[in-house]
Amino acid sequence: MTTRLRRFTDVEQACLPLIEAYAEVRAPLLHLPNYSVPTLAERLQRYGRTPGFSAVLAFDAEDRPVGYAYGNTVEAGDLWWKRISDDLDTEYTRAPTLALREIGVTAAFRGTGLARRIHDDLLAGREDRYASLMVNPAAGEGKVQRVYESWGYKAIGPVQPAPDSPVLTAMVRPLNA
Repeated sequence: MTTRLRRFTDVEQACLPLIEAYAEVRAPLLHLPNYSVPTLAERLQRYGRTPGFSAVLAFDAEDRPVGYAYGNTVEAGDLWWKRISDDLDTEYTRAPTLALREIGVTAAFRGTGLARRIHDDLLAGREDRYASLMVNPAAGEGKVQRVYESWGYKAIGPVQPAPDSPVLTAMVRPLNA
């Protein structure tokens, strides 16, 4: 299956195709407040106004969005780190870090390596020293977290980013890993 990747640094240009892909990827969860499309749209607008925002979207041969990832740079003292622990102080919390906010691929493209391509393209050329993400350890009966571990991420602690979200595992890796 042919796909092409496109990088965005303007949230307004990325927003509609990203939401389209997200709605398909997260369809079974959209009824939950933390996964609703309006919640995603609000997050995109918030993160899109922050330093280092970028998104990578994958489009199929018919130019439909079939995968995405987005994130922004976080620094020491950012809420990203405080949610993990109020006193978390490590080399990666003191350095500019890409907070990978979300990554997803539509069902037809899962298992093709597209998620890894999107991920690697998002990380490519960034000046951040680390990348960090949060994963639901129950997703895919632990398979999703194991995939991130195979990509070089290591768990650094539990986090519940919002009262209506599940407890996630925070993970980090060097950007050049």
